[in-house]
Order: sequence, then structure tokens, then C-alpha cells
Amino acid sequence: MSLTETASSHAATSDVPVIGHWVDGALRASTSGRTAPVYNPATGAVQAEVALADQAEIDAALASAQAGFLEWSSWSIAKRQTVMFAFRELLNSRKGELAAIITAEHGKVLSDAMGEILRGQEVVELATGFPHLIKGAFSENASSGIDVYSIKQPLGVVGIISPFNFPAMVPMWFFPIAIAAGNAVVLKPSEKDPSAALWIAELWKLAGLPDGVFTVLQGDKLAVDGLLTSPVVQSISFVGSTPIAQYIYETASKHGKRVQALGGAKNHMLVLPDADLDLVADSAVNAGYGAAGERCMAISVVLAVEPVADELIAKISERIGRLKIGNGAGVDAGDGTRIEPDMGPLITGVHRDKVASYVDIAEADGATVVVDGRGFEVDGHEDGFFFGPTLLDQVPTTSRAYTEEIFGPVLSVVRVESYDEGLDLINSGQFGNGTAIFTNDGGAARRFQNEVQVGMIGINVPIPVPVAYHSFGGWKQSLFGDAKAYGTHGFDFFTREKAITSRWLDPATRSDSAHTGINLGFPQNH
Repeated sequence: MSLTETASSHAATSDVPVIGHWVDGALRASTSGRTAPVYNPATGAVQAEVALADQAEIDAALASAQAGFLEWSSWSIAKRQTVMFAFRELLNSRKGELAAIITAEHGKVLSDAMGEILRGQEVVELATGFPHLIKGAFSENASSGIDVYSIKQPLGVVGIISPFNFPAMVPMWFFPIAIAAGNAVVLKPSEKDPSAALWIAELWKLAGLPDGVFTVLQGDKLAVDGLLTSPVVQSISFVGSTPIAQYIYETASKHGKRVQALGGAKNHMLVLPDADLDLVADSAVNAGYGAAGERCMAISVVLAVEPVADELIAKISERIGRLKIGNGAGVDAGDGTRIEPDMGPLITGVHRDKVASYVDIAEADGATVVVDGRGFEVDGHEDGFFFGPTLLDQVPTTSRAYTEEIFGPVLSVVRVESYDEGLDLINSGQFGNGTAIFTNDGGAARRFQNEVQVGMIGINVPIPVPVAYHSFGGWKQSLFGDAKAYGTHGFDFFTREKAITSRWLDPATRSDSAHTGINLGFPQNH
């Protein structure tokens, strides 16, 4: 939903549960009277309602977080580290529970949900080593009798606004580092899959985190604007579409906050004629259709340097034909095990129809629909939000199907005559999130990594998401603000530095000569 619109809210129906907030260390029922539906994407049925906070609930959540910060930030590094390790162990032992929650509300297959958690857990593990990453520096005798040193301190209450496509991993890009550094977190998850955040909140409680340090505020634009404008909130971390990332950045910055707002993408894969086309075809299918294409690092455009396009399209088409699409939770195999599909449904019927509209646009603009996912149905789940893997050829670069982010299982092939033509297409786009080159020529790969104007690059790797001790983020319209997610960027973002210049007179040599007297000039080091 656009943050410039008001959510369509309604009173909860009596036959489904209402998902509330997590405030002051406990699950809290909402009193706003506003809710939004939470669907099971595989069946199309409303399985719950999620509360939409009003201003009173926003204020209460922020007050609790502020109190939690004052306690948590006073804890020693050693005590905070104990909680971090406890959370890590609990998450590792119970991650299967979280994967099932994600699949039930998002629709992605269980193995993909588990992969999301494991990548998020990498940041948790990085954060357990936070004492080294938040320590300051010391310069002894920087000037005669004067020492200069720095310390890093937490910001205070920080806000995280999370998208629907990764309800566990994206929050984990931010909150482990924020909490380890001594901050209190208010997380506003997507209304489409809100339950993962509550499960995580309960885990923090079990790990020993003080009440108020991790808060879950359910809501819509009212909750978002409450975080963006409140003087209590010191920073905002966001992942979502580019228009909303820009809105988040502009609004939060205007209210004096630090902002890291990660936006949309249109990721290209440049395939040179010497590439291993079987590897390319496998990678294109994996990166284009994994998570039903609902990820900002998905490959959505294959730039095929001729003469490889026809052969590559044939290989991709053959692999698409072997994909199994169905309920992400799998089906009973009859022997006590479950058979998992390769791809699940899209998040909502509205989003499915939007993805279909882009295929309509591409076809109207002259593209060839090689494999058509429109109208795809799964037996027994005819009301589910399914969309089949789609392959387009000869997509005009002027088409909106090429220039805009589709966020679905649609892979476009654009034929180019040279490396330079492909590079120019990537660099001329509005986005700069991720890209990949497939080649066996090391010189071409090295040239590509230097010349391409994109933040994350894969060389024979289709989804170049950096490991946790590096940082995640793109260029151009894919990132607003100066700080990327996690890695050293994360620790810098969630702390602020104080520099202290200190002089102590030596009592053994103290005399009138130790005083420098009156000097109105700017201090000089000596």
C-alpha cells in the first residue's frame, strides 16, 4: 500500500483473530477499532486481522521504548552481550517455528523462509561481537599534556519500517546492531505479514531483554508518520519501493533524523558470449523466480550479448517447465513427509493483478511472451494468489515493463550486440541496487566491476547479497541516505561519536608555570 494513501480499515470480524502490538514486554490488544485483513496467499482466505494503531497507541509505544532505552543503555557491555548470545541461541534452536509463520502469511516456500532467517541470523551473529565494533579510540599526548579520545554512544529510540517480502530478514538487518549498541527499537512490520515480528519480540523477552527495548507497532500510514515525525525517534531504517523510500527519507530528514532508506531495483544480468549457458540458465531461473520474484535483489532483466539469446531462452524455458508451483507449506506425501514446491503464490490478489498488467504492457509494446504465467491456477487452491513464472523476449527498453520494478516472477530478455551496449543500459537506468555479469573472461569481469554504476555486483553470482560483515545497499534511486544496512555501516549508523580533549595537571610538577595565561587566539597544538 502506498504511504500516501489511507489504509482501508474496518472492524475485525468475529471469526478470525486480531493481531495486536508488542509494547512494554507483552502482547497488547489494540483499542483503535481499526484493522486490516491478513490473507493466506495460497488459499486467498482471510486468516486474521491486524490492528492499525491510532495516535494514542503510537504515543504509548514510544513512551515505553524511551523508558526501555534509559534502562538498556545503562547496562554494561558484558551484560548486553549475554542477552545477544541468548537471543542468538534461541533463534537458532527455534527457527523452524518462525519459518512456518512466514510461509503462512507471506506464501513463500518453507526452505526459502528458512533461508531468509539464516541470512538474518548472520547479522545477529555479527552483533554478538559488538564490543569491538563500538569501542572508541585514544591518542595520548596529542598536544603537550593533552589527550584526545572518542567514545561511541547509542542514539536512543530508533524506528524500523519493514516490507512484506522479508518479514524476518529485513528487520534483522537492523535491530541486532541497534540493540547491541544500546538503542531501543520500535519495529513497524508490514500489515500483510505482521506475525513474525511478534514472534521475534517474544524471543527477545525470553533472552532477557528489558521491557520496552523491542517494541512492535502494527499499523499503516498513521503509524509510519508517527515514527517519522516524533521527536522521540532518533533514526529511521526502511526497505521498500523507491517512491516510498524517498518519502521516508525526505520526511524523516526534515524532522532531524538519521535515515537509511533502501528503495527499489531493476537488476540486470549481463551474459557475454563466452559464458557457461547452463550456469546462466540455472542462475536466471533461481534469481528470477525464487520467492516468486518478490525481492529487491531478483534478476528481472537478462542482457544477452548475441549470438547467445536463442540458445539461452531455450534453456531457461526448459527449466521453467520443470518448476513446481503450489502452497509454500507443501503437500502431504503420504509417508509422513511433505513435498515442497519450488515457488509459492504472490502476497495478495491486488499485487498478482499488478504483475499481470506489466506482462500485458510488454506484449502491447511488442515483446514476445515465451512463457505466460497469467491465469495460472493450482488445483485445490483456485482462489490463491498464484502467478506462473513468465519469460519475455525482445522487450523494448522504452516499455514500462522494462523500466519499472515489477516485483513478480517475470524475467525479461533484452538482446544486445556488445558488452558496451549492455553496460550502457544498466548505467542509464534509474536504479542501482544489484547486477551480475556471467563470463569466463576475468578481464571483462574486472572491467565490469569498475565501470558499472551499481552498489552490489555479482561475478558469475546472480544474487550478490553481501555477507553480514560487509554492508548491503545500492546506488542512485535504490538508496536514500548515506548509510547502508548492517556491516560497519550499521554500527556507525546506530551510534554517535563524542570526541573528548582532556588535560590533567601533574600534581608532582604543578606550579604557576603550568598555567598558560590568557590567550584569545584559536588553540594551537604544540
